[in-house]
Amino acid sequence: MRRFSALAWSNLHGPLFLLLYLLLDWLTYVDPLYGVNITPWNPDPALGLVYWLRYGKKAALPWFAALLLGDILFRGMSAGPLFTLLGALSLTLGYGLIGEGLRRNFSNGAMFDNRDRLLTWLVAVAAGALLNGVAYVALLSSAGQIPAGQGALAVWRFAIGDMVGIMVSMPLIWMLAREESRARLRAAAWRWETLGYLVLAVCMLTAVFGHIARAEFKHFYFLFLPVIWAATRQGVYGAALIVFTLQLAIVTLVRWNNAVDIEVAELQLLDAVLALVAFFIGIVVDERRQVADELKHTLRLAAAGEMAAALAHELNQPMTALSAYGKACEHLLERGETGELLKGAIGRMVSESVRAAEVVRRLRDFFRTGALRLEPVPASALLAAITQQFFSQCREQGVELAVAQAPPVSVLADRLQVELVLRNLLANALDSVAACPPGQRRITLSAQALGGARLRITVEDSGAGVSEALSRRLFEPFVSTKSSGLGLGLVLSRAIIEAHGGKLWAEVAEHGIFRFILPALEGETGE
Repeated sequence: MRRFSALAWSNLHGPLFLLLYLLLDWLTYVDPLYGVNITPWNPDPALGLVYWLRYGKKAALPWFAALLLGDILFRGMSAGPLFTLLGALSLTLGYGLIGEGLRRNFSNGAMFDNRDRLLTWLVAVAAGALLNGVAYVALLSSAGQIPAGQGALAVWRFAIGDMVGIMVSMPLIWMLAREESRARLRAAAWRWETLGYLVLAVCMLTAVFGHIARAEFKHFYFLFLPVIWAATRQGVYGAALIVFTLQLAIVTLVRWNNAVDIEVAELQLLDAVLALVAFFIGIVVDERRQVADELKHTLRLAAAGEMAAALAHELNQPMTALSAYGKACEHLLERGETGELLKGAIGRMVSESVRAAEVVRRLRDFFRTGALRLEPVPASALLAAITQQFFSQCREQGVELAVAQAPPVSVLADRLQVELVLRNLLANALDSVAACPPGQRRITLSAQALGGARLRITVEDSGAGVSEALSRRLFEPFVSTKSSGLGLGLVLSRAIIEAHGGKLWAEVAEHGIFRFILPALEGETGE
């Protein structure tokens, strides 16, 4: 079935391109200059360039046939058979050179994914349209189709028509021609807000033009409203959809109202500016979303590393216990013990293995979804578990670690993730006090119950405090006071605390003070 479809498409794409090209040529043959093929909006070259990008030089013959048939069917070969044939050849060659230039610059299929590529595409299209216009108008002038002294105007009008047509139409046609882009375009457009900005576009067109024959389009800037809406919400895909829709609506109004007095070329320049603004906004929006996604991925990796360290500590106890119980079983078997002692040791091994498996399962769940596993955790147990991991390290570095008595409060939290936050804060405090003279290195960990069922945990150190300027940037990604730090620990810590419904901040002071608040279980909070 797939082979049949591929074979059928290989035989049909040429005739289908020809039909679509002629349809676009007929629909947009509006306000022709001197009655020749110089019009203010030409989306058909955009279709041809996409076809060329897809099939390369094989597109030359169908494109030549489409240009020739368009002159025969819609313009009556006003230049005569010979110059009509030469004109079609000239345009095919010119468009083909633009197509080859685009194929070399965009061989990997990406064209509108960043500003540099957009600028490259715009320069190629503008330069190609201008040079193509010079060659085509020179040919028409030699055939007597362009009045004397009007060559520059004809070139300018031809270049405007092609540049606007390609600029406005090619992004959408390119997206429709590629399966991956079609899916993204469908996902972007198949929303209620798409209907919203299209309705707004209709309202703005009515407000700007009124009756198209009398329109001066002095309020053209109103059309930026639906364009900005589409581009900021749906990126370059929304921008491609809205600018093509607006252009099609404008040309349709001009054609149906037979508005021969309107300055269509000037209107097209305004529309070109509208399209440029839309695409640049859309690409910036897409780039920011991509950076945000990459940052989330980086944070997830950083969190995974921190979580792995926490879980390694958690696994240490069950693995040590498993080893001890395993040796005990060996001794019992050597003594010929097969009764309750052996069964008890085996039972404890099973229990410890289940505990270890649960720890690994939590790591796997965190990798997959980043989900929290909430459980009641006493504040005293939370502080005791994390300080136990740091006592030996503090002793080795000559740091006094003081832990205040925790209130009888429990929090509903993912214990491993909150311990991860405490580990980050204590590790930062250790780095901070390392610059202090011996005997002046102190870290204090305390917890205080607050009203409104909240628990505040504080990490203070005797190191350098946080300045006002640093406090504004401290929780931004990749901002670190450590020479070897990535600047993700505090970002990750704040994300974890906020996911628990709490808050993490640094106080501006002469020594280090970090605090975070977690919701406490109702009925267990005291002042």
